Amino acid sequence: MDSDTFVYTTYIRTTPDELWTALTDPASTRRYWGVAFETEWTPGAPMVWEEGGRRTADPEQLVLAAEPGRLLAYTWHTFTPAWAQAVRLDPEVHRKLLQERRSRVTFDIEPAGDTVKLTVTHGDLEADGLMKGLIGEGWPALISSLKSLLETGEELPEPPR
Repeated sequence: MDSDTFVYTTYIRTTPDELWTALTDPASTRRYWGVAFETEWTPGAPMVWEEGGRRTADPEQLVLAAEPGRLLAYTWHTFTPAWAQAVRLDPEVHRKLLQERRSRVTFDIEPAGDTVKLTVTHGDLEADGLMKGLIGEGWPALISSLKSLLETGEELPEPPR
């Protein structure tokens, strides 16, 4: 697919407010993602990603939009050497990721009867870049775990890497 955008849509039996909380509350994001965000959740606020005891801070990691229960957008994280080592990324793959532009993710939250329609749009990707391939596998697994957590109270086991 020759596009700079990845889009994934699902329906979750929850409320817009519960979904917002699951996307922004550190205790929730740690359960299904293994990541906690330190931020004010206001446009322009910096974001620190905390994962497995590693903190990734960068002035370009920012909240782009934050409308509780409706819309959340932020720039993607920086590919630090500590992150690459923790996820067991091949050094050559890490080098290539560093050459790609910073991407952004948007979560559109829409009521849909007794469910909520969640559309995840990850854009500003290199059309044939490595990041696009990684998120193409990552987002479906991550959103499936989020959906399971909200509908059953239990997240999915982490998929093998």
